Amino acid sequence: MAKIDLVNEIAKALSEYTDEVTKGIEQERKDKGKKAVQLLRDKSPKGDTGDYAKGWTEKTIDNKEVIYNKNKPKITHLLEFGHAKRNGGRVAAIPHIRPVEEQISNEFLDGVKKVIKG
Repeated sequence: MAKIDLVNEIAKALSEYTDEVTKGIEQERKDKGKKAVQLLRDKSPKGDTGDYAKGWTEKTIDNKEVIYNKNKPKITHLLEFGHAKRNGGRVAAIPHIRPVEEQISNEFLDGVKKVIKG
């Protein structure tokens, strides 16, 4: 009987730990998604109307935070990497997505490590 109780207690403790870690990681994911949107809004080029910078938003799909620009999705790569002009020459790149992605990825990884350690 004592062995069965010990096995049940270990299983219960592992189940509780798994639930805590899962909830912690989900919360960390949501927090970092919101922070990424705010950073992108702050660091994006404003232009005349500011529509591009205001367009950053997020949604959850399959337990993943998807961050995208709802107002001007077709120009994100043009601004991030630069592009050729119609009459020759180039428009300089304005890197604003990759730096935010790297920062948020590192912060998320650190947060997950803290959640796992308890």
